[in-house]
Amino acid sequence: MDSRLKVKYKEEVLPALMKEFNYKNVMQAPKLEKIVINIGLGEAKDNVKLLESAVEELRTITGQQPVIAKAKKSVSNFKLREGQPIGVKVTLRGRLMNDFFDKLVNISLPRVRDFRGVSPKSFDGRGNYALGIKEQLIFPEIVFDQIEQIRGMDIIIVTTAQTDEEGRALLSKLGMPFMK
Repeated sequence: MDSRLKVKYKEEVLPALMKEFNYKNVMQAPKLEKIVINIGLGEAKDNVKLLESAVEELRTITGQQPVIAKAKKSVSNFKLREGQPIGVKVTLRGRLMNDFFDKLVNISLPRVRDFRGVSPKSFDGRGNYALGIKEQLIFPEIVFDQIEQIRGMDIIIVTTAQTDEEGRALLSKLGMPFMK
């Protein structure tokens, strides 16, 4: 059985994109490729427990085991050595990606206080979208009483779109609440 998002893409989004951009072939239409979620933890170099709790929270939110990101270079100003853990990230594809995007758009983003929509300017020029979230509490799986510290995360949505215009059209048709 296909996820809700995949069904919506096939039945509503794809025909609309084909019409809007005059594609001759279905394969020209942009689609979601992957979603990368990253939590930067500069303070993890002093406290390993922070890293463990961040890994656990990210696993709970995404349903996939995160990877620990390590420093590539030593930076003396930050008291950072090469190879020290400085963050956690997870790359979602396929079913998990569709389910996460569906949950993000329909459940999590509307839970943000004073939410008016996400910025339509956060595209990179190639149709990929970056979104910063200030606290992990907007996800329904996170229990408020069990978190040690509020942390933000970066969510990068990678599409097969060639331009920002195509990427924006794809994401808004999939339900991304852009500011007017």
